[in-house]
Amino acid sequence: MSATANNRSRQVREENSSDGEELLQLALALGDMGQFEKAQEIYEKLLEQQTVESEKAPLCHQLGAMKWRQGEYKEAIIYYEKSISIEEKITPLQHTNLADSYTGIGVVYSVMGEYSKALSYFEKALVLYQQSLPSNHPNLASSYSNIGNVYSIMGEYSKTLLYYEKSLSIRQQSLPSNHPELAVSYNNIGGVCKRMGEHSKALSYYEKALSIQQQSLPSNHPDLSSVYANIGLTYEQMKIYDEALIFIAKAFEIAEKSLPKNHPDRENYKKDLGRINNKISLFISSLK
Repeated sequence: MSATANNRSRQVREENSSDGEELLQLALALGDMGQFEKAQEIYEKLLEQQTVESEKAPLCHQLGAMKWRQGEYKEAIIYYEKSISIEEKITPLQHTNLADSYTGIGVVYSVMGEYSKALSYFEKALVLYQQSLPSNHPNLASSYSNIGNVYSIMGEYSKTLLYYEKSLSIRQQSLPSNHPELAVSYNNIGGVCKRMGEHSKALSYYEKALSIQQQSLPSNHPDLSSVYANIGLTYEQMKIYDEALIFIAKAFEIAEKSLPKNHPDRENYKKDLGRINNKISLFISSLK
């Protein structure tokens, strides 16, 4: 999602008049800072002032993104649909702007649990990206990953793996070997392998993700805790409880340092530790 949002930010800059440039720069900055409501107010003002139909599309796209960020999903869909309606009339069908809006609305439908709709839009986006972009472009990798995410939620793991592997292949070609997005791909594939019961493969991919994150992130970054937890839970499924305990404990240690006290991950890791300790106790008791 972030890659397409950045593309559209650049387009809004290019298409807006000099009179609105300062407001636009402010809106983009506010959005980057997480002040979505304030950014939304500026985009709404710019949209109201805009008289050229083609230049309304990127503003509607940005408003869709702001509504999505605020959890106002139905309103986000309305703005994305407006953007799509304009773009389908005025741009060539291979234009990536339209693909960006298909991606945006697909993300919203996915969050809403409407996976068939999400998949339909993600597939439309993929077709346009394939027609418009080089075969190793990062947006193609993200597009494959989006489709894989939906199939994963739907429990169709063979399809999930296929799309995740396509995404990984592009990222391996186009990104440095320690790029965080490669870690995301390795972690995603590890998760699918774990769900399919292929624990050794899962560990291999998780360990690759962890290695990249250890190189590219601060030692107390919450993403590290997530991968440590994934490795620990895989060992738990393999009934290697001593290793499971080590990795879950590391995940909990990082979460305590980096996450708010009421963050659900902290409680989840605490429960994981308790459950694994109980399993170790039961195993020891069975040996007596």
